Amino acid sequence: MNILGRSITKNGILLGVFAVVTTGVIAGTYLSTRGLIQDNIRHAEESALLELFPKSSHDNSMLDDAISASDSELLGLRESKKLYRASMNGEFVGAILPATARDGYTGDIDMIVGITEDGTISGVRVLSHRETPGLGDQVDYKKSHWVDGFLGKSLSNPEESKWAVKKDKGVFDQFTGATITPRAVTNAVHKALQYYDANKAQIINAVAANTSEQQVNTDAGTQP
Repeated sequence: MNILGRSITKNGILLGVFAVVTTGVIAGTYLSTRGLIQDNIRHAEESALLELFPKSSHDNSMLDDAISASDSELLGLRESKKLYRASMNGEFVGAILPATARDGYTGDIDMIVGITEDGTISGVRVLSHRETPGLGDQVDYKKSHWVDGFLGKSLSNPEESKWAVKKDKGVFDQFTGATITPRAVTNAVHKALQYYDANKAQIINAVAANTSEQQVNTDAGTQP
């Protein structure tokens, strides 16, 4: 074997060893941090849920007490998402519903809506959106607390005709220079209340049965 051949062979072996070592390091790093990453994700998810149902209002782990919802008519979901339940001493306290406003100014607005057992809103949080900075992004709790305007509201408070922004003769504020975004969120929250009202028995029964990952009826307004 000539000098060039030996050099190529040597370099090939070195590259192979380097690749094996690098792969081992990456794999080891992933395995050692995977648990921490999952814990951080779980903590972030739990923190979002606790904003709608604080620890003082329930004694179960909402993350571990979830069912699947895939309603596209009232919840506006494009895929199945988790619906979380809160309970105290085994008694149903409320639920956190996933919802999507498909008619945002620049696209979907994904949110969660907390609803107590009696159908009253305990809180709303927008999880993701692409609304205009300085205008529509005020639905984000980090930008403003506009969504707190839904606290304590229900299907009967206000009456159905008033479930709209003030520009549409409703009771909810819109933003200066932006109406489409608050209108979309208001409509989505109202529909989430309608979904809860139509499926309340199923949600409560699922909690009583303590069966996770059950499928809530996806046909709005129907019961099994």
